[in-house]
Amino acid sequence: MNMKLNRKAQTKLKIRIYTALVAAAILGIAATTTDEYFEITKNLEIFNSAYKELNAYYVDEPRPGSLMKTGIDAMLRSLDPYTVYYPESKIEDAMFMQTGQYGGIGTLVNTIKGKITITEPYENSPAAKAGLMAGDVVVKINGKDVKGKKHEEVSDLLQGQPGSEVELAVIRPGESTERLIKITRAEIKIPDVPYSGLLDNQTGYIKLNSFTQTASMDVRTALLDLKKKNISRLILDLRGNGGGLLREAINIVNLFVPKGTEIVSTKGRMEEWNKTYSALNEPVDMQIPLVVLVDEMSASASEIVSGSLQDLDRAVIVGGDSYGKGLVQQTKDLAYNTKMKLTVAKYYTPSGRCIQRLDYSHRDERSGEVKAVSDSLIRTFKTKAGRQVQDGRGIHPDKEVEKEDVSHILNGLVSNWVIFDYATLFKQSHSSIDSADKFHLTDKEYEAFVDYARKAEFTYDTNTEELFDRLKKTAEEEKYFSGAEKEFEALKLRISPDKSNDLIKFRKQIQEFLENEIVSRYYYQTGRIKHELPLDEDVRMTLQVFETNCSDLLKAPK
Repeated sequence: MNMKLNRKAQTKLKIRIYTALVAAAILGIAATTTDEYFEITKNLEIFNSAYKELNAYYVDEPRPGSLMKTGIDAMLRSLDPYTVYYPESKIEDAMFMQTGQYGGIGTLVNTIKGKITITEPYENSPAAKAGLMAGDVVVKINGKDVKGKKHEEVSDLLQGQPGSEVELAVIRPGESTERLIKITRAEIKIPDVPYSGLLDNQTGYIKLNSFTQTASMDVRTALLDLKKKNISRLILDLRGNGGGLLREAINIVNLFVPKGTEIVSTKGRMEEWNKTYSALNEPVDMQIPLVVLVDEMSASASEIVSGSLQDLDRAVIVGGDSYGKGLVQQTKDLAYNTKMKLTVAKYYTPSGRCIQRLDYSHRDERSGEVKAVSDSLIRTFKTKAGRQVQDGRGIHPDKEVEKEDVSHILNGLVSNWVIFDYATLFKQSHSSIDSADKFHLTDKEYEAFVDYARKAEFTYDTNTEELFDRLKKTAEEEKYFSGAEKEFEALKLRISPDKSNDLIKFRKQIQEFLENEIVSRYYYQTGRIKHELPLDEDVRMTLQVFETNCSDLLKAPK
């Protein structure tokens, strides 16, 4: 009898281990011990049984697909924000990340004051060609009311097979009747390089917005076009660029460094991700003085480009500290046409540094908080010429540019859509404006905006008000507020922001932003960039760097 029980137990154990091995293989987990296999199997069984019980007995009818997605999303959120699950209905999103392409009408939408509003049609898009304008309020799509829908849902409805037709009912500001606009969807490609051109007779400029599979080719084409115009120096603008494909970053660095140069290396848990990537092609230009612009939104592939060029002493980095994303993702196909983008490795620039800022492996289990890599763990590395650079903090520029703080009133005007609404009205009353790089509001035109803004309903808080609120709260907690109510009220009135004064006091900031929004109504994103460049503090600093000799900044201190 004991022998039979032992054999049954052995059989059960074998089955359990076999099941765990299969599960481990399916999940791609490199477990090495029976204990780990058992832990995997146990938790899969627990999850499966919990899912079955919820599906069978929960008081309301659950939606299995939605329930499972919620579970997967929550699991992945505990790892890092870059590991993401894509159900079949969102596969287009996964493809868009790699290609920058999708089927649709080519426009941005947002919810403004409770209404689904067109915020910007893309230049030469089906939406723009059909006459759709920024400020148009979408009320129906193919005859169905969109009231109550989120703008993300409306964006999904506007997407579809190229060649298919969609009908929008929109109400234009100042009008009360609906306009029916029929638009034929097309293959929309968001350009990686929205603009390149000359800043002066010797300075070339390339703006790179993303790293999809055409990025390096687009930068190469722009660079060759600028060289035909006899540029003697170049700015590569990576500000606001959140990254993309690793190979495109490598190919872009390769444009400026010799074939065979080590550009980046990756290290992961799986042996296949321990790789070194070198330049495979002949460069386009190894001598041209090069400045790369970065800011706090430059991440991932942008940091590979800027970090590698900095480590190789091939470019001067100008701007502000970059985001600090030193992680590499890969998209994996899952069952039933679903996908998962997951973090598979960390990348290291040529000096050997990983610039990852946040330590997701030590997330606080209670609060979920993720802290930056500890200062005590920050290490110093050296560039090819011997200059010192550090890891764990993103890419620190060689020339840091101090930026003027954005005023509270400008934040209020933007977040409450006052500037957006006024730009819409301006476009309706002005059939044309000067070129994007020359357009400026006259004193009279700015005064008209001030009159409009004074009447608009918007609020904004200042630092002084925030400190006042904290003082009041502390006074109440410590029992000092009672009896001092009148004094507090009088002080609050004295420190409350004055719209009229602030609209004049911060005119320069406000006017530049307003002009840029107006320019976008006529010249789209290309116009925005052209209008910004003459006013750009980073560009001004870059021109100074060129004049004082880039190569001096790339030498190690003696």
